[in-house]
Amino acid sequence: MVGELMDARRAVGSAMKQGDKTAQKAARSRVHAAKVALGERGPVWWDDGAPDYNRHLLKNTPYAGADTKDG
Repeated sequence: MVGELMDARRAVGSAMKQGDKTAQKAARSRVHAAKVALGERGPVWWDDGAPDYNRHLLKNTPYAGADTKDG
C-alpha cells in the first residue's frame, strides 16, 4: 500500500501540473484510500483503552511540552 500511496501522490502532482481537475480528484481519492488502508485515516485500529488524541492541538494533550528540547 505504501507503493500505491506514492504512485497516487505522484498522480496528484501530475494532474495539478496539467490542470486536469478530474484526474486530480481521482488521484486524491486514491491517496485517501491508500491512507485508510495503511491506518493513517479512518477509525482507530488499536484497542488498548488509551484515549485518542488525534485531531487535538499538542498543547491540549498529555504530550504538551514533549516537542521542546532539553537544554
